[in-house]
Amino acid sequence: METSKPLRACLECEEELQGRSDKKFCDDACRTAYNNKKKARTSLYLRKVNRVLARNYKILCQLNPKGKTRLAREQLLQRGFNFNFFTNLYETQSGTRYFFVYEQGYLLLPEDQVALVRQKDYLKERLL
Repeated sequence: METSKPLRACLECEEELQGRSDKKFCDDACRTAYNNKKKARTSLYLRKVNRVLARNYKILCQLNPKGKTRLAREQLLQRGFNFNFFTNLYETQSGTRYFFVYEQGYLLLPEDQVALVRQKDYLKERLL
């Protein structure tokens, strides 16, 4: 009696595989194409998030050239700032929460006001 082995197919082109039992691709071109497609899906999400972070960072830098200022929340929104994206959060001992996009930060204040700050060197060391 002859037992037939199940057909194995290349993950990229679906051609029948020959050779080793653990082989997944028929050649290097298929392996590269498969991995590039897989990476592109992941990279697309990262690129979108990084684009939003870069825009937020640019807006904070433009509105806070001296390192500390206060303005209306609406000014950030008008420029396209997205409050859902930030790189880190700093909470003081009193519970005040500063949101940072790299070293540029903001504090949400009452009456739709926002305080913009630039991270001090001593804060950077605590975060690293």
